[in-house]
Amino acid sequence: MKVIAINGSPKPKGNTYLALKTACDELEKQSIETEIIHVGNMEIKGCISCGRCTEGHCVFSDEKLRGIVDKIHEADGLLLGSPVYYASIAGTMKCFLDRLFYPSRGRMRLKVGAAVAVLRRSGGVTTFDQLNNYFLISEMMVAPSFYWNAVHGAAPGEVFEDAEGISGLKNLANNMAWMLNIKEYSKDSYPVPEPVERAWTNFVR
Repeated sequence: MKVIAINGSPKPKGNTYLALKTACDELEKQSIETEIIHVGNMEIKGCISCGRCTEGHCVFSDEKLRGIVDKIHEADGLLLGSPVYYASIAGTMKCFLDRLFYPSRGRMRLKVGAAVAVLRRSGGVTTFDQLNNYFLISEMMVAPSFYWNAVHGAAPGEVFEDAEGISGLKNLANNMAWMLNIKEYSKDSYPVPEPVERAWTNFVR
């Protein structure tokens, strides 16, 4: 089994990376392969709602972005990490997530997802909520912890001074590993349910 972790911070080795690495280290202890991919420093434009998505990809994606998306589609779990910018997801990360999830067309369904927001002071809960919305609308299973996954730190490394936040990440990783194992061990005896055909309605007629 494998979990892809997405670092949405512009800084490759800042607190967002360290938070993700903390969770990934715990997953590795339970024989779950992990890979942290840094997207926060990439030049990614937002979705323009052109409707030309093909085979799970944005039509404008280059080879590098397509490769990242393919890795996520193949993985069993997805771990998202974003710094908090104005009580929200970092801009490049938002663009990446829109272009990952919108074309996915069921490819994310019932994967295990988890999110972490990394912040100096406040805005963590709103960012955490925004990240989880991608999971929920894509029918993913969201791994929980004993508190919202918002970890504090300003200068790189300060995140480790947030003892409660770090313990929450380790607990999150343990719960995520359990969910992944439950899925793996039960896949033959209890297959995933068939999706119900979706009815589309608009509020403006």
